[in-house]
Amino acid sequence: MMNEEGRILANREGWVSIVGNLLLFILKFWAGIVSGSIAIIADAWHTLSDSLTSVVVLAGVKLSSRPADREHPFGHGRAELIAALVIGVLLSVVAFNFVVEGVQRLRDRQAVNYGAFAIIATVISVVAKEAMARYAFWVSKRSASRSVRADAWHHRSDAISSVVILAGIFLGKHIWWIDGVLGIIVAFLIFYAAYDILRDAMNTMLGEQPEPELISQIAEICRNESLLELQPHHIHVHRYGEHTELTMHIRLPDNMTLFDAHEIATRVEVRLKKEMSIISTIHMEPQGLTHP
Repeated sequence: MMNEEGRILANREGWVSIVGNLLLFILKFWAGIVSGSIAIIADAWHTLSDSLTSVVVLAGVKLSSRPADREHPFGHGRAELIAALVIGVLLSVVAFNFVVEGVQRLRDRQAVNYGAFAIIATVISVVAKEAMARYAFWVSKRSASRSVRADAWHHRSDAISSVVILAGIFLGKHIWWIDGVLGIIVAFLIFYAAYDILRDAMNTMLGEQPEPELISQIAEICRNESLLELQPHHIHVHRYGEHTELTMHIRLPDNMTLFDAHEIATRVEVRLKKEMSIISTIHMEPQGLTHP
C-alpha cells in the first residue's frame, strides 16, 4: 500500500524516466540514421515508448491517491493496475513491431555497416537503462507500486535489447542477417516482460489466493484476541491500491450469545485494521455446523 513518501518517490521516478528516455531516444535514433540500422532505430522508438509508459505511471499514481467517493466507495487504487495493463499492452505492440521489422530485414537480405558512433550510443543506452531500471525497482519496493515495477521491467527490457544489439554490432561485419535476427530476439524478450506485467496486474484484478504469510498473520491475530480456537477460513482479500478489504469466517461455540460472538469478531476486525490497515468483515459460524 502506497503512503505519501511512496507517491513522492513514484512521481519522481516517472519524471526521471521521461527525461532520460527522451535523451536516449535522440541519441539512439541519430546513431540508427548514421549507421542505417533498423534494429537501432527500432530500439530508439522502443525507448521513446518508455516515456509514454512513464506518463501512464504518473497518471496512475495521481489517480490512485484520490480518496473514496460516492461512485468509487473503495477508492481509486486500482487505477495503478490499469496503468500496468496499459504498459503491458504497449510492450506487446512494440514487440510485434520488432518481429515485423526483423522479418522484413531478412527478406530483403540487407546487411548493416555499423560504425563507432553506433557502439558508443548503444553502450551509453545499456548503462543508462540498467541504472534507470534499478532505480525504478528500488522505488517500487519503497512505494509498493505495481505500475512503477512495470516501468522498471520496461527499462530492463530496453537495456537487454541494447545488449543484444551491441553484440550484433560486433558480428555485423561477418553475418549479413544479424540486424534482422536481432529484431526478432529483442521481440521475444519484450513479449516475456509484457506477459509478466499483464499476468501480475490481471491476477490482482480478478482476485488471487491470499499469501501464506498473510493467512499466518490473520491466524496469529485471532489467537491473540480470543482463548477460543477461532479457526479462520474462507479468507478472501480484495485489493484497491491503498485500500484492502478482507472477508473471512470464524467458528465459535454453539451456545455463545450473539453479543459475545460479536465482541470477539469486532476485536479481530479492530486489530486487523490497526496492525495491517485491512478493513475486514467476519462471518461467524457455530462450531457444530457441518457443510454439505
